[in-house]
Amino acid sequence: MSRHPLKFAFGAATVLLAGGSLLYSCTTAKVDTSTPESKRAINAHAEQMLNEGREIFRFDTFGSEAFWAKTRLHDAIAGEKNGGVGAGLTPNQALKLGLKVDLQKAPKALLPLLQLGSVSLNDPKTTLGLLKADTVIGVKGFFEGERLRAIGITCALCHSTVDDSLREGIGGRLDGWPNRDLDIGAIVALAPDLSAFTQLLQVNDATVRKVLTSWGPGKYDAELVVDGKALRPDGKPAATLNPAAYGLAGVNNHTWTGGWGTVTYWNAYVAITQMHGQGTFFDPRLDDAKKYPVAARARTGHLQPQGEDKVTAKLPALHFYQLSLPIPKPLPGSFDKAAAERGQRVFNGKARCASCHVPPIFTEPWWNLHTAQEIGIDDFQSSRSPDGRYRTAPLRALWDMKKSHKGGFYHDGRFATLADVVNHYDRHFATRLSEQEKADLIEYLKSI
Repeated sequence: MSRHPLKFAFGAATVLLAGGSLLYSCTTAKVDTSTPESKRAINAHAEQMLNEGREIFRFDTFGSEAFWAKTRLHDAIAGEKNGGVGAGLTPNQALKLGLKVDLQKAPKALLPLLQLGSVSLNDPKTTLGLLKADTVIGVKGFFEGERLRAIGITCALCHSTVDDSLREGIGGRLDGWPNRDLDIGAIVALAPDLSAFTQLLQVNDATVRKVLTSWGPGKYDAELVVDGKALRPDGKPAATLNPAAYGLAGVNNHTWTGGWGTVTYWNAYVAITQMHGQGTFFDPRLDDAKKYPVAARARTGHLQPQGEDKVTAKLPALHFYQLSLPIPKPLPGSFDKAAAERGQRVFNGKARCASCHVPPIFTEPWWNLHTAQEIGIDDFQSSRSPDGRYRTAPLRALWDMKKSHKGGFYHDGRFATLADVVNHYDRHFATRLSEQEKADLIEYLKSI
């Protein structure tokens, strides 16, 4: 009996594929075929990336000191008595602005004096000493002898804080935690020369300073220098909360709004267009003069460094380190365990939270973007992004209202508490949760 050749070939291929799959599942998937040398190479590479990324995140200014020197911010910090201008910035003033001091970096001679409180925190000269010792998180001083000649900034300025183990603002470093105390606008407004911003935005000095000082603690406007929108339609500042840099592994899109790009894209965007580091940045979407008039005029989407690129080569290790930062675990007693167990069933069931906040990463592991209408809020901030959508924010460390979520929830802190968030979605999606179900759901959210 003859067989059709195509049918025979298809059948044979099917058997081979099935057999191959069976062979793979029985052998290759269970047997580590890597050599000891390749294992060591991978482990060594991972360790190198981790260590390099940590150093970059904490201490690399990307050459930003060249820009900030022109603003003379360092002179305002030093004060007239120390070769600068004005009264200078004392440590107490710096702490009130949300700057943090890494106690573990303090020199051995300085540490006991800080602990005893015998160091004057009301003298700008002490600020210079802390900068020279490299203890001010996210700010690096460049000195000629004893004179501060420039300052540069690092990723840690906005995305690290301290545990306040000595006193508020002084303690052990917490990488990846957002600094919701940092009044970055007020700090920049200390600079005597803001002409770089007045020229870019085509407004006067007083307007720039008014905008910067309107942001307040924990907020920053990363789109101002591309679209020029300083205010929301309701007249409030357009700045958004500093986001956490931990818990990014497996998360698509890094920012509050979608379409800007991945973690690496945003690292480059911030390092070059916000920190004013020296690097290559390319995004032709910013050529849209209607949507991004400031960026189109300044050719922000086509930036090339004057000299060495001090950003691009550092992006891989920086990304690696950020992905390694774990989500802070809830402190003992920060949630009701029995209620959280009931709340988990509400989360996965009646409340339908898990349809977007998919466990265990608690965002969509694919295209994690939604329109403003879908989530029941205005579209001002999302309309500033390239695709007009909001990111499904990964649910992380929701128990921590003192640091990670100080200032509220959502991009602008519009919801002060988790109860406000739950009530919003209960109304928007008409889930009709009982008060007990809401309370249980909140306890589960705090347990994540």
